[in-house]
Amino acid sequence: MSDRIRCACRRCTIRGLMGPAVIIAVGVLFLVDQMRGGYFSFGNTYPVILIVIGAISLAAAAAPTDGHISGPPAAVPSAPGSAPTVPQNQFPGRGQGQ
Repeated sequence: MSDRIRCACRRCTIRGLMGPAVIIAVGVLFLVDQMRGGYFSFGNTYPVILIVIGAISLAAAAAPTDGHISGPPAAVPSAPGSAPTVPQNQFPGRGQGQ
């Protein structure tokens, strides 16, 4: 399992449905193509995928963000009066004009 904190707000939940909804739409379009063919071939019905993506994006944009978690928790600030830490060069001899 991942230690990553997942957001449970409505907007993020709806956005999480994008992949499954597109997969289901593609499957239904191929099923209709196999059953009916002709005018209902995938070449004529693929815009439905764009409509599904647009509908989910619109629903996510209109959903409230109550309880949204924007990212990883902020780093703990250092003690007052202490010198800020400077990251060490991972590659000695490289950088700064080379």
